[in-house]
Amino acid sequence: MTAPRTQGLLPVTDHNTLHWEEHGTPDGTPCLVLHGGPGSGAHPGFVNFFDPHRHRIVLFDQRGAGRSTPDAGLPTTDLTTNTTAHLIDDIEALRTARGIDSWVVLGTSWGSTLGLAYAQAHPNRVRALVLVAVTTTSATEVHWLTHAMGRVFPEQWQAFRDAAGPDADPHRLPAAYARLLADPDPRVRESAARAWCRWEDTHMATTADSTPSLSTRPLDFQLRFARLVTHYWAHHAFLPHDHLLDTMHRIAHLPGALVHGRLDISGPADTAWHLSRRWPAATLHIIEGAGHTKGLHATAVQALDRLTR
Repeated sequence: MTAPRTQGLLPVTDHNTLHWEEHGTPDGTPCLVLHGGPGSGAHPGFVNFFDPHRHRIVLFDQRGAGRSTPDAGLPTTDLTTNTTAHLIDDIEALRTARGIDSWVVLGTSWGSTLGLAYAQAHPNRVRALVLVAVTTTSATEVHWLTHAMGRVFPEQWQAFRDAAGPDADPHRLPAAYARLLADPDPRVRESAARAWCRWEDTHMATTADSTPSLSTRPLDFQLRFARLVTHYWAHHAFLPHDHLLDTMHRIAHLPGALVHGRLDISGPADTAWHLSRRWPAATLHIIEGAGHTKGLHATAVQALDRLTR
């Protein structure tokens, strides 16, 4: 990993400030990275998807995540102005501030949802899309992740459900956890964050080499991550049902690549497949033996190289 070539803080609306950084060459093809979660933050390892001699790589922490402020992990942070529409406006504010006319967008996991939503809102600002571990954060996908997948991991799901409290609706666990994560009692918040991250690690661990990636992180990260994920999942990304699929005609002409693991239980491959059926300019890559982001890097790098030539 290399240090950023330049970085800074960008004030946006509603008293939010975004941390951003650039890597690569200032004269290269502009490329935007949209991190997952929501709430994971922009890890510098994303730079490894790109050629620093050919690409101008822009990373940023989405509202409330990473080094952006205010910290979503604090119960005093108001999340009513943290929605997909707000994030789309933030991306446009960052593009304008960095003097970029249009860019290639790389989105991973939740970042693929945000990348689709942004491209559909501003197709003239997107040169191409590479979406990895594809999701649209639909009601169906959220219910699968938080309820139906109990059929695959029954004992872990029962612990996940129990930690939400006896009055929690088992079909609406993100909303139940969102309430716990906003509780004034720090012990309630911490317990909920740890339980949520344990469940996330469970459903992402579908390959033999998988290791916990969230439940071993510092508590402040777990609080931030869990609060943002539950906020967005409880509202199905603040989008109408199947909105991203139904509006694919807006970006059907844009070059793209969908890269997904066959063993990604967190997000079954049918989401990527259905999107590809409405996106004739995109290529679909379902990687046998790969899970959620594991085993997808090489194919995503090849797609980025092809789409930025």
